[in-house]
Amino acid sequence: MAQRRPFYYKETLGIRISVKPYYMPAQSRPSEQRYVFTYHVRIENVSSRTAQLISRYWHIHDDGDEEYEVRGDGVVGEQPVLAPADIHEYHSYCVLKSPTGYMQGSYRFVGKDDLHFDAEIPRFYLNAYEHTDSMI
Repeated sequence: MAQRRPFYYKETLGIRISVKPYYMPAQSRPSEQRYVFTYHVRIENVSSRTAQLISRYWHIHDDGDEEYEVRGDGVVGEQPVLAPADIHEYHSYCVLKSPTGYMQGSYRFVGKDDLHFDAEIPRFYLNAYEHTDSMI
């Protein structure tokens, strides 16, 4: 029986963010304290207003007692505009020195009415001990 992967989601002001993390054993080197995780993000606009994702903030916690912060424009080189019912999806990755940790953060959006707001990215856990061999 295949192991069910964890799935995380959070909704803020009509922006629903879902994240599904994966451990990548083929790209990892535990003997070198290198654990590679990829994650699939789905951003849905379930509100009645159009909004553009303009920046991101990530807090990355490595259980090996390391903390990182990442800030930048857009996501994977894009600043998508999401009209009501639009969806934007992407994959990204992170590398930890230990086999477990977590990530959380926020996306900064601006609406056509020039309203700026942060949509919370749910905390999701990275665990090299809970994986299957492929992304589904």
